[in-house]
Amino acid sequence: MSAPPCRRPRVADLLSSARTHQPRYLADLSELVAIDSGSYSLEGVNEVADWVQDRLNRLAFTVERVQLPSAHGRPVGDALVARKQGRLPEARGGRRILLAAHMDTVFDDGTAAERPFRLDGLIAHGPGVSDDKGGLLAGLLALEILGEEEVEEYAELVFLATPDEEIGSPSSRKISEDAARGTHYGLGLECARENGDLVIARKGVADFRLTVTGRAAHAGIEPERGANAALAAAHLVVALQALNGRWDGVTVNVGVVRAGTRANIVCPTAELLVEVRAATSADVRRVKAAIQEAADRPEVPGTTITLEQLDLCPPMEDTAGSRRMLAAAQAAAASLGFALGATTTGGVGDANLIAGTGVPVLDGLGPVGGSDHTPQEWLDTASVPQRVALLAALIASLGSQTGTS
Repeated sequence: MSAPPCRRPRVADLLSSARTHQPRYLADLSELVAIDSGSYSLEGVNEVADWVQDRLNRLAFTVERVQLPSAHGRPVGDALVARKQGRLPEARGGRRILLAAHMDTVFDDGTAAERPFRLDGLIAHGPGVSDDKGGLLAGLLALEILGEEEVEEYAELVFLATPDEEIGSPSSRKISEDAARGTHYGLGLECARENGDLVIARKGVADFRLTVTGRAAHAGIEPERGANAALAAAHLVVALQALNGRWDGVTVNVGVVRAGTRANIVCPTAELLVEVRAATSADVRRVKAAIQEAADRPEVPGTTITLEQLDLCPPMEDTAGSRRMLAAAQAAAASLGFALGATTTGGVGDANLIAGTGVPVLDGLGPVGGSDHTPQEWLDTASVPQRVALLAALIASLGSQTGTS
């Protein structure tokens, strides 16, 4: 028996469907924004997870709900990994596509009541309206529209919703990486930049601790017997800050310096906490080697310096694969009547973790929004139908190796 013919959605049909669903999108957004779901608001994040899980079940996804370990000594909400099989096997060109969004915000409990969802004309305001509840809902609506259009030309769709992105995803990182492995494309549902650009690359972040060990001595009687770790740390701060500008797009910041206990003791120990941001993994390695070189040659005799890497969030690199995804998105945008740009950012997110597994990623596929993490956070609701249609068209295009016309 021959396989059913491929269902190729018209972009105009996707846009029409997105416009039809716009009132419900706004009602859903108002409902989700009314839920306090700060990263450590366990009940609130899980209330959002309940809502998302119910919607995914209705979209015929199989949902795995994962309880996560505490982060920084405090409980976090559950993660959701939902899957839906398509009718185009991988052996026949079907592709596995991961959509990623997060359910947490940066705001404390009570913020939703203090600053409830409101519409100022076409601009929506409220905690998390852009980051990332607007993008989360856009992803769900795009999947719903594809289901209505009976588009199943893909191997598998995976929807990932995490509870702790705003604190660096310490508990959900493994879940995100495991969900990404085996997929062909990653689509980040953070909202688009204020000018409508997508995000083609995000810097990675590496955190380091340098411990300086000196030798204590009485500062008034025999200071010559000491080795001042604070002085060695000061020289080290200057050396590390001087690394800025050595490589394009690389920043080095000595953010914390601790040294000594009393003014009458030659300082025996010091500690530096350093953050490095870089656009490529190769640059992260270069900077680490330069930091190690500085640590191997302390400026104060009698002191030693040890380097420890505390964490690494890998870069989401601008690759040939992500450029092909961008080209597909730009083609869909052209069919919708607008031009689509792309930019890079120093901010990190779950898209970095997905990219770290080797999967090409395109981010910023939610509606247009801005002023994230502030009381002025906003979402342009006029952009919702267009961006939902764009996302749906992109999924349909990437779902098979040959794409769609």
